[in-house]
Amino acid sequence: MRNLLALLTVVLFITSCNSQKKIAEEHPKSKEVSVPMSNEVAVSQPALMEAVKKTPSINLEVPKITENSLQEPKEEKSMEETVIQAPVPAIETSTTIDHSSFDQLLKKYVTDDGHVDYAGLKKERKKLSSYIVLIKNNAPEDSWTKNDLLAYYMNAYNAMTIDLILRNYPTESIKDIKNPWEQRFWQIGDKWINLEEIEHQILRKMDDPRIHFGINCASFSCPPLMNEAFVADKVDSQLHQLAVQFVNDSKRNSITADRVEISNIFKWFKKDFTQEGDIVDFLNKYSKVKINADARVRYMDYNWNLNK
Repeated sequence: MRNLLALLTVVLFITSCNSQKKIAEEHPKSKEVSVPMSNEVAVSQPALMEAVKKTPSINLEVPKITENSLQEPKEEKSMEETVIQAPVPAIETSTTIDHSSFDQLLKKYVTDDGHVDYAGLKKERKKLSSYIVLIKNNAPEDSWTKNDLLAYYMNAYNAMTIDLILRNYPTESIKDIKNPWEQRFWQIGDKWINLEEIEHQILRKMDDPRIHFGINCASFSCPPLMNEAFVADKVDSQLHQLAVQFVNDSKRNSITADRVEISNIFKWFKKDFTQEGDIVDFLNKYSKVKINADARVRYMDYNWNLNK
């Protein structure tokens, strides 16, 4: 009888625990669960202990409920959602730089016939300096085409020449500046560079003699500075236009069928202009007057006064 009562007590005890455990699970905010003993059954301590020993082990532990366990679990995103929401990298569509800021300065301060308002440019020197920094930070890459390089280096040469004049303005001639073409005030990438290197070591080696009509030495006898920036997609037509303009410029060249008096540029860089014939052959590509093959050729004095 005692064993039966002890067993009954254990059953009641287990049933009560399970009931309280269920209540705790249904009401997670209850932090403690009390398990009352039935007052209706009196069982001696030794009998109870003996019955418990003979009863299979049951885990009565109530899970500890903490503040963190009451928070709603974070929703995990599927791999598909992650892929859809991932940022798409930007696609580069241009291999060169934007020369529009330099173009705006040239249009504003250079006349159609090449006179330069250096006083006006000096007031906006920060814009010119910003463009020169753009040149520095966007050094040519292997993927650039010849036209990309022509536009880049001729713009660089002209911008740096203007900057050189502004550093010494007012001045009457670029030749009043000490070693103007050897000054290293500018960079392309990590390399400090001067005007002489751009002209002789880079542009002339590109085998297009028309570059001499594109770069400007800030002097009257120099081919006039174009009042727009060079751009890769039309640099060939720009150079052709400048060649026609300069060869037929009566202020800088005098051409008839039998006699020509031309700029010293054609003498200084004769090697560049005579790669496919003599100097008359080159002139006839652009001259509006057909020059005879045996025409007499002379070279004019060079005017180094500032092109203002």
